[in-house]
Amino acid sequence: MFTIASEETYQDGQVIFKEGSSGDWVYVIFSGSVEISKMVEGKKVVVELLEKDEVFGELGFLEGIKRTATATAVGETVVGLIDRASLDAEFNRLSSGFRAIIKAIVERHKKLLDRVSAK
Repeated sequence: MFTIASEETYQDGQVIFKEGSSGDWVYVIFSGSVEISKMVEGKKVVVELLEKDEVFGELGFLEGIKRTATATAVGETVVGLIDRASLDAEFNRLSSGFRAIIKAIVERHKKLLDRVSAK
């Protein structure tokens, strides 16, 4: 499925990455769960709870933007960091038109998250 550069283990409640931080690693969950949350008007809002085999951190990779949310381990969680070179190679195999469509979807998703957070 993916070429994994490394594996990391996080304990319950440990932050994998924080909203607003830089980073372009994409992760896949091998075990455990990951809570995706945003700060809205000073309060933590859980956006989603991800489970085994789900991928997260893709916005930073695809758009080179700061993290739009915080990822936190729920229970002991093992994640794989998807190898950047193999991900780049896979993405670059797509036609330029299809890459543009994916980037447009990502940008709209980011704008939606920003709008929801601003309210």
